[in-house]
Amino acid sequence: MAKKEETISMIDTLAEFKELKNIDKDTMISVLEESFRNVIAKMFGTDENYDVIINPEKGDFEIWRNRIVVEDDELTDANLQTKLSEAREIDPDCEVGEEVTDEVHFAKFGRRAILNLRQTLASKILELQKDNLYAKYKERVGSIIAADVYQVWKKEILLLDDEGNELLLPKSEQIPSDFYRKGETVRAVIQRVENVNNNPKIILSRTDKVFLQRLFELEVPEINDGLITIKAIARIPGERAKVAVESYDDRIDPVGACVGMKGSRIHGIVRELKNENIDVINYTSNISLFIQRALSPAKISSIRVNEEEKRAEVFLRPEEVSLAIGKGGLNIKLACMLTEYTIDVFRDVEGADEEDIYLDEFADEIDSWVIDALKNIGCYTAKAVLAMKREEIIERADLEEQTVDDVLAILSAEFEGEDEGGEDEAKK
Repeated sequence: MAKKEETISMIDTLAEFKELKNIDKDTMISVLEESFRNVIAKMFGTDENYDVIINPEKGDFEIWRNRIVVEDDELTDANLQTKLSEAREIDPDCEVGEEVTDEVHFAKFGRRAILNLRQTLASKILELQKDNLYAKYKERVGSIIAADVYQVWKKEILLLDDEGNELLLPKSEQIPSDFYRKGETVRAVIQRVENVNNNPKIILSRTDKVFLQRLFELEVPEINDGLITIKAIARIPGERAKVAVESYDDRIDPVGACVGMKGSRIHGIVRELKNENIDVINYTSNISLFIQRALSPAKISSIRVNEEEKRAEVFLRPEEVSLAIGKGGLNIKLACMLTEYTIDVFRDVEGADEEDIYLDEFADEIDSWVIDALKNIGCYTAKAVLAMKREEIIERADLEEQTVDDVLAILSAEFEGEDEGGEDEAKK
């Protein structure tokens, strides 16, 4: 009766192992065979003369022992040798010196051997599961996952994925306004996977820039298809973010595509991030123009860039300074993070004259590409251009002499007319 129970116990062990997920057939056979061999080696000192055959489909196994035939009175090792008289019961034609093979029933090894096998298997299964879990999530680092809240602690939240694997969302990786109850579903990005003493620890994040990037990829098909690229992201989680995008197709407006019709695409992202305010801007490799766009909605009068020190001095009208800095300094902080430049803001007292005019106002008289060339050298207003020497504009903006002369004439005429009007008023 005991042996029958032990046999059933062995079959149950194989059945349990067969039901494990994420373990391929070859690995399963290899681990089972290794477990049997470990037990056999412990019992007999060696497993070299044993053949272990695993049949995972049926959930059973066979063990065959190979021994050398010796004379009955010459037997010295019952595990490696067998008496001639006993060998002929297996193979009537065998002779001394030949090898005979007989099947060994593992259950006959006793309960201790079976328990030893189950413990060995359990240990290897656990080790295999941990290895698989680590490998699985290591490959998924940087991707979004949805998991259910299982336990809420002060410093972190424990979540479970679809397969019951444990995931951790530390407090430091949560958006400040995040609040979850047990059973709720949370979306986050897999930030990293730690493996200390073969104990995988999967860390999630909702504050990582990659989380925002993946949300854009989900909501904006053009990004997922590679037509639009996210070049840079700056985030202050739960407060505000700036995203610089670039299109490889001139027919696609990258900012418009990311925002969507009436903000349809970006609204879903904002809701997921607890109403985090997101600014989407066009990326450019021209650092002066990029800094100008990064400081949006503020309009700058002029800019000086030191590329070696990665610093920029930005001059703005007094009324634009507060826009550039933003509430609580968020706007300029994000602009610095986005451009990776230290940006110093100055009030442009000379440019504060109300008579100054932004170059965009001259779009009917000056070609847009010429205006862009002037902006690229830090001139955004008419007086900023007029304050610069003619030769410097030609060299830095890479414009033809006649083009520069035409621009200067147009801008000068605008202010000359106003000056004359002012003089007439003075005479009266």
